[in-house]
Amino acid sequence: MMKKMSIVIVVLMVGACSSARPVLYPNAHLELVGKEGAEQDIEACKQSAKSAGAEESSGSGKVGRVATGTAVGAGAGAASGALGGLISGASAGLGSMVGAASGVVWGLLTGLFYAVVGPSSQPNQAYTNFVDRCLQEKGYEVTGWQ
Repeated sequence: MMKKMSIVIVVLMVGACSSARPVLYPNAHLELVGKEGAEQDIEACKQSAKSAGAEESSGSGKVGRVATGTAVGAGAGAASGALGGLISGASAGLGSMVGAASGVVWGLLTGLFYAVVGPSSQPNQAYTNFVDRCLQEKGYEVTGWQ
């Protein structure tokens, strides 16, 4: 069971690390340089943006949300476990330990899920604007990011 859980967590974390990329309109320039040339130009523009000081993500973004979700899940789980332990007549300490453990798992998994599909999966606007302009100057038409 733990092995399967570890695999799921690793897969989610790898997905969370993937970055958004510009989507290029298939204009004459794109057809001229081809997909490989376009990929090289995208990477060059991304490097230029980073060199100019534009950060791809806003720092704490995904990692901060996962950590916060895990901590909140642990706290909520501990509180509900203690309450459940008192109601059922079991030890409040044992109930809060079980609740905290399940809350940590729930908070971690929901945090990872929202990190993968949540709104911060897009890079910050200064970065995308820089890369978009760089690509436009090279002859590409950026239709958006995904």
